[in-house]
Amino acid sequence: MTRKLIIALTLVLATSLAAKAQTSVQLFYDFGKHLYHKSGPQGNNLSSRYYLTSTVEHFSADRWGSTFLFTDVYYGNTARLGAAGGSVGAYWEIGRDFNFWQDSKVGWLSAHLEYNGGLDTFSGAGTYSDAWLIGPRYSGHSEDFSKTWSVGLYYKTMPRNAFGSRHSVQLTGVWGLNFCKNMLSFSGFVDVWHENTWFNPDGNITVLAEPQLWFNFNSLEGAEGVNLSVGTEVELSYNFVGCGPGFYCIPTLALKWTF
Repeated sequence: MTRKLIIALTLVLATSLAAKAQTSVQLFYDFGKHLYHKSGPQGNNLSSRYYLTSTVEHFSADRWGSTFLFTDVYYGNTARLGAAGGSVGAYWEIGRDFNFWQDSKVGWLSAHLEYNGGLDTFSGAGTYSDAWLIGPRYSGHSEDFSKTWSVGLYYKTMPRNAFGSRHSVQLTGVWGLNFCKNMLSFSGFVDVWHENTWFNPDGNITVLAEPQLWFNFNSLEGAEGVNLSVGTEVELSYNFVGCGPGFYCIPTLALKWTF
């Protein structure tokens, strides 16, 4: 399971009525099965990890706040699954930020409500534990919007967690940076929460971060309408149930088209 990137402008534009809706389609090639293909001292082996992920991502803002959602579809290792290869799982997330006070002095403070969950036929896990999050989120930006950030502190409940981890607190940070005349974009998120897992039923601190770096072709002279970006996303995790105990660094190669 991978919680995909909440892009830079999510919470900054959330309070702007001039914000346009934005949708993108992304494709990632995952190197995890190449980097962690042997069992280590903790018995972790990602040799059968999915190798492609497609993502459809959408953001829009209105007078009441903003909505962000994405859906990931995972494509399995056909050498392992044989005829059952292809689409082997999906994960989706939808978040709504409520902000009725956009013109006030606390206009950058939003009330955040989020749901995420999914289906896994790849590892045999069945469904991911549904999660609901609610809490405040504070965001800001530079004068020209080239730098954006947000911080959220949420109550998190996972009512179907198989290991009894029903309640938690999650800290989320999001950032975005456009530089080199918008030729390059650096954005990402980091989540920190507590959860009971298959490798530690008594619970552990989990950290998941996914920084992205993109080269934007529409920044080039004569290519203004070519909304293609090429780059990478790196999954950095610690005690994340999708990988296992300990630290993992899993890079990807990525393509993105923004509509």
